[in-house]
Amino acid sequence: MVLFVPRKSPEAIAAEEAADAALPWMRWITLGAMVGAGTGSVLAAASSGIASYFARQLLTPVREHVQNLEILAVVGSEEHPEIILPATVETTAPGVYSVYFDGGAGQARIGAITSYSPQDRTVQRRVEKVYSGDLATARRGWWGGAVYPDPAAAGLANEEVKINVEGGPAPAWLVRGDAACRTWAIMVHGRGATRQEGIRAVPTVRQLGMTSLLISYRNDGEAPAAPDGRYGLGLTEWLDVEAAISYALEHGAHNVVLFGWSMGGAISLQAADQSIHRNRIRALVLDAPVINWIDVLAYQARLNRIPAAIGRFTQWLISNRAGRLLTGLASPLDLRKMNWVARADQLSVPTLILHNENDDFVPYGPSAELAEQNPRLVTFERFSGAGHTKEWNVDPERWESTVQEWLLGVLGPALTGYAKEAGVPHRADPRG
Repeated sequence: MVLFVPRKSPEAIAAEEAADAALPWMRWITLGAMVGAGTGSVLAAASSGIASYFARQLLTPVREHVQNLEILAVVGSEEHPEIILPATVETTAPGVYSVYFDGGAGQARIGAITSYSPQDRTVQRRVEKVYSGDLATARRGWWGGAVYPDPAAAGLANEEVKINVEGGPAPAWLVRGDAACRTWAIMVHGRGATRQEGIRAVPTVRQLGMTSLLISYRNDGEAPAAPDGRYGLGLTEWLDVEAAISYALEHGAHNVVLFGWSMGGAISLQAADQSIHRNRIRALVLDAPVINWIDVLAYQARLNRIPAAIGRFTQWLISNRAGRLLTGLASPLDLRKMNWVARADQLSVPTLILHNENDDFVPYGPSAELAEQNPRLVTFERFSGAGHTKEWNVDPERWESTVQEWLLGVLGPALTGYAKEAGVPHRADPRG
């Protein structure tokens, strides 16, 4: 069998030669496209990884605090010790604080500054009380605003009680006030904190006759953990506040005031919005609250030099069902539901917000905006010179007088006649 091969024309031969000459370039173009696609995939994977890590950092309960404070020395006598620390914005702020050390097993109350050396970048402060641990041998720890380990350390008689929440009992401290006062204060601590955080506010409300309930809630290390082991940023924790309100109502309260610090503010706002007992919530007192998680996430992304697009992707992961695999959440969180600037007209409870303009974790802007959007119900008190949730530490007299006067004005006769005795005129309930 003879195979017939047609003769090529000069034009066809020229075309083949041109194609052969172009072939190496085509290979490089194809390889470049493949590398580009691969690089895009790598970048996408990296962005996804960063967003996932950022989300998990926010949503994963704090089990161990970073011991980022060096303890340079403990000097002075055994009766009057002083501590030398690196001079930072926090350690040079006026007021009373805590230093935690030995992984949190040790706690000391730190008082006034006795000397400050800008040249050495050190500050020396009084040690008012060592509650636990051996401060003299401590080398590292962290700075905190909760200055008492328990109510007894603040001179407050208290009872340890249990509140039934999803998953089992959650411990709480009960500090009784005047039996004739049927309005209780429920203290809701912030993310990574414990019920210690609310002790600072108890003497203030006790002077008004109010009983205080300092609660624990899911994932805080004391209350039962949530099934998914993740913070709900307020959208799940409010159920534990509702359980606390039920406890208060069952034990003599007629109404409650919710005090919330940081994420505790977001939790309190959700309780006031969704609880079956919301008509019993007479007021909110919020210290450095998260008013809008979207704003906090955007701020933290900028602070950590995370590109804005990745920050927005983090919000998407938290808010959408498709992100559950990366976040570990059992259900997505509706961040829009926690934007109280956008929902300002839906807030129906008189609210006092105390927030520091130098807050380096939760910017005060949304707190001020909420007050502007709903001036009838929201009172905003701006502080300065404090770290996050340390408004009381820097100026306790102002914090306490502001809270007392505002509560007397809003609650009036509900505080067993204290408004009349104090000579504070009673305002009509802003809700009408």
